[in-house]
Amino acid sequence: MTEETKGLLWAVVLLIFGFILLIKGADYFVEGSSSVAKKLRVPSIIIGLTIVAMGTSLPECAVSVTASLSGENALAVSNAVGSNIFNLMVVCGACALFAPLAISKDTLKKEFPLSIVCAVLLLGLGYVGMILGRMDGLLLLAVFVCYILWMIKSALSARAGNKADGGGEYKTLPVWQCIFYIVGGAAAIKFGGDFVVDGASTVASRFGLSQNLIGLTIVALGTSLPELVTSIVAAKKNEVDMALGNVIGSNIFNILFVLGIASSLSPIVFIMENVLDIVILIVMSLLVWLMGWTKRQIDRKEGIVMLAAYVAYLVYICSRK
Repeated sequence: MTEETKGLLWAVVLLIFGFILLIKGADYFVEGSSSVAKKLRVPSIIIGLTIVAMGTSLPECAVSVTASLSGENALAVSNAVGSNIFNLMVVCGACALFAPLAISKDTLKKEFPLSIVCAVLLLGLGYVGMILGRMDGLLLLAVFVCYILWMIKSALSARAGNKADGGGEYKTLPVWQCIFYIVGGAAAIKFGGDFVVDGASTVASRFGLSQNLIGLTIVALGTSLPELVTSIVAAKKNEVDMALGNVIGSNIFNILFVLGIASSLSPIVFIMENVLDIVILIVMSLLVWLMGWTKRQIDRKEGIVMLAAYVAYLVYICSRK
């Protein structure tokens, strides 16, 4: 076995091990964080939009920030955008196969349009000068802070309503276990992100693939597995609010926080393919949003259409290389 082959095999092992750390780390982080949130009697949609969304998006954050700091800027952008497209079309589409995804009027009026506005904002900032600079990153982070404050206000209002109604009993973890899960999960996510970036970069260079293509496919699919697993489990348990909130919240988090942090640490150079992928994300978001408005839900047939659209997108991005 040649040294080059050994290096490639080691990169693949590193990539797989990194994905395992990311998925399990996110799983424990979400479980610990959700338990804390439930102790505060926060409803499912708020937990999905905040705690669960941020927890399942930590793999994207770890990968994009690591990629940005190491100069792999194309991987940073394509990972976040590719993950958002995967979340929207595959996660929502797969969940709709198990149970219709009911969408509340408030979600269609507020959170869903906000996710589309975030994508449009990213497109505008990146297209001007074809770079996402430090000031752009700080702007994205400022919008993210406003989003979190809005969610906190909504959570407090919902909590007050729950108290007025007498609330309900939640099965939660002990405090020490919550802390252990959160800290241990975050550590696993951090190191998993390092391993995924190193492994993906090596594989890409060995096969002559671009960082952008690797980010949109292997890395984006791998880092989105927590969202997929979490949302499908939630849908099977009829927690459709949690499933949909997880997807919308993750997409907002990926753009505002993940790319905000990455670009504020190290400016990210845009290429025209990044612009095209963000346009596709916006178009797909509008399509799913319109599906939601028709019957206030996404049914199995629409889920199949969404999955088929993602397959077509995969064929497109692979054929352009």
